[in-house]
Amino acid sequence: MRALGMRALRGRPADVESFGARMRLHPHDNLCERRLLFTPQHFDSRELALLAARMKPDIVFLDVGANVGGYSLFVAAQSGPRARILAIEPQPDIHARLVYNIRQNAFATIKTLECALADRAGEAVLFVDGANRGESSMRVLPAVEGGSVRVRAQTLADVAAAEGLTHIDALKLDCEGAEDLILEPFFRTAASELWPKLMIIERNPQRWCVDLFGLVRARGYRETLRTSQNIAFELQDDGGHAA
Repeated sequence: MRALGMRALRGRPADVESFGARMRLHPHDNLCERRLLFTPQHFDSRELALLAARMKPDIVFLDVGANVGGYSLFVAAQSGPRARILAIEPQPDIHARLVYNIRQNAFATIKTLECALADRAGEAVLFVDGANRGESSMRVLPAVEGGSVRVRAQTLADVAAAEGLTHIDALKLDCEGAEDLILEPFFRTAASELWPKLMIIERNPQRWCVDLFGLVRARGYRETLRTSQNIAFELQDDGGHAA
């Protein structure tokens, strides 16, 4: 059925409503958008259920590697007008799709940042997978057609400071192997009050230069969900329970 749908679209986008939000999806070059279009009921369903269970009206949520906004729009639809959502996406064309999707909805709680998060501010090279834009990464990819693009880079701590954040309720981190470049310096330099209470991290240990999950556990996090693609960690309070 998916193949029939792809042939019927002939490379054109499709306008849909999913997760309580309107989206325009381009499935021909992005697996994330194919999943959102054809099987939204299976799109990180357990991760989104965990987010929904931890939802509050004024949630502060950072969507790092936001792609076209599936997570950000879900949180915006589930939370309230006092929520703060930062959707961070470095690829210029994917960021444009993200902005378009946000503008199709009445949410006033999502702000986008067109930048990569990394271990230092400046400029980064993003290696682009032309067949699946969601696989583009700051880590060198195997031979794929798509080339590379230079993008602005910031650290997570710098973004939090620039946005005036005093706490982060939830963080989704999907950066195709660059997750360690983001979290290791953040935990080394950021005040513990800023550490996210919930983190959903894509599993890419083969691309990391540090034991990221070990680092996270050493900071007082406990694994509360594991799926084929992601692991969720929650920060524990002194009593050993999720904060």
